Amino acid sequence: MKLPLSALGLSLLWAATAWSADGGLSGRRPNIVLVMTDDQGMGDLSCMGNPLLRTPHLDRFHDRSTRFLDFHVSPTCAPTRSAMMSGRHEFKNGVTHTIRERELMALSTTTFVELLRTSGYETGIFGKWHLGDPDAYQPYHRGFSEVFIHGAGGIGQAFEGSCADFPPNREKEGRYFDNAILHNDTIVRTQGFCTDVFFQAALGWMREQYDSGAPFFAYIAPNAPHGPMIAPEKYTRRFLEAGWDENTAGRYGMIENIDDNFGILMNRLDEWDKWDETLVIFMTDNGQAGRGGRRNGDRVDLFRAGFKTGKGSVYEGGTHVPAFWRWKGVLGEGKEISALTAHIDLFKTFCDLAGARIPAGIQTIEGRNLVPLLEDAGRDWPDRNLFVHQGRWAKGADPNESKFRNCAVRTKRWRFVNNQELYDISVDPFESRNVAGEHPEVVFRLREAYDEWWAETVPLMVNEDRPYAATRPQWDRYERQLKERGIPEWEVPSF
Repeated sequence: MKLPLSALGLSLLWAATAWSADGGLSGRRPNIVLVMTDDQGMGDLSCMGNPLLRTPHLDRFHDRSTRFLDFHVSPTCAPTRSAMMSGRHEFKNGVTHTIRERELMALSTTTFVELLRTSGYETGIFGKWHLGDPDAYQPYHRGFSEVFIHGAGGIGQAFEGSCADFPPNREKEGRYFDNAILHNDTIVRTQGFCTDVFFQAALGWMREQYDSGAPFFAYIAPNAPHGPMIAPEKYTRRFLEAGWDENTAGRYGMIENIDDNFGILMNRLDEWDKWDETLVIFMTDNGQAGRGGRRNGDRVDLFRAGFKTGKGSVYEGGTHVPAFWRWKGVLGEGKEISALTAHIDLFKTFCDLAGARIPAGIQTIEGRNLVPLLEDAGRDWPDRNLFVHQGRWAKGADPNESKFRNCAVRTKRWRFVNNQELYDISVDPFESRNVAGEHPEVVFRLREAYDEWWAETVPLMVNEDRPYAATRPQWDRYERQLKERGIPEWEVPSF
């Protein structure tokens, strides 16, 4: 049973000192800025080898960061967000899809954001939530003190049931411009390109927190570069002039726009002189979308950093993503961590850094604490099983019928796919050779572990029988506010 924040507060203690007595990272209470983009993969950065993209700001950040080389998320967006927020596999929060009422993160789940908030942090989200549009599931009920989001899983999306963005955002022309956005308890009309707006809102809020002296967690989650592929003309122009199709130009334009906004974030931290008290993280929510394009009419495979698959896949390309962490003067620059790590590890890590105690009575946290690795990249890190499943079976279907369909188990060395393929990642990182027949003992061990995990997980898939909602909450909210008080213009904050 989920504890209310008031009850959690009785069980939480946070460090009164700036950092632990031994000089370690635990309890140092940095400001935390997490930038997580949508559908951007390992091949979507010039620092990772992409020959077409220009991402100088993220490249510079990469060079100055501590980098997790073997960091994994879920195959698609809502699942990753649910696993990250809860510290356990998304299916155990009821999130087995991105739509169809199966994107709703169970109300019994306590997020790490709630624990940071109760320990004295201000907490803001800017961009994509995608864990439920009904009021009870909204981020202001899941620990966030500042909310600036679109609805559904993408701007303008609308599906049967509750998952739908605000009505004006469905306009096909300029879909990512001048959007209706929920700002705390009020829908506002913004001006400009969506990614620019999300970073503007985040930077304005961050400036207020720096001025107040309160530690904060800022979650910047743009919908870009998720489709449809739309970017400002100044970002698409050079790709179109080079003969690329509009879809590829739009997607790559969105990524270069993200890079420019990340550069503004870096410049502001320089100007404010706040790097030494701020941990900044860049990661993505799943593997790369947009694996092919057309140039001058001819089909071209786009750079994928060697991976054979991308978004939605349970192979390596679907879950292996970039993870760059920078905390100036605290974390090493250019340091690499090779341990097998994942999104579920952020829960314990952020709570430890913030000095927020994790109380008894919440969900079992499956992730680990990354702080020991941040302090010493060579620290002993026992092997582990990471379980992957695409989900997305038909609504109303028995999940057991999809048990071995689009699934995987990942250890440091092995990736066991669909109950029959085994890849030795240590020598074959791009999964070119199935070695299941050569290692029957490994297949047996991983199959047994998967069987046990599945048996304990299925009972927690609480949304499988959930009927479609009769109305779309964000549509109702928009129409009600429009009638009662109108939709005000959003004022860009100073930063």
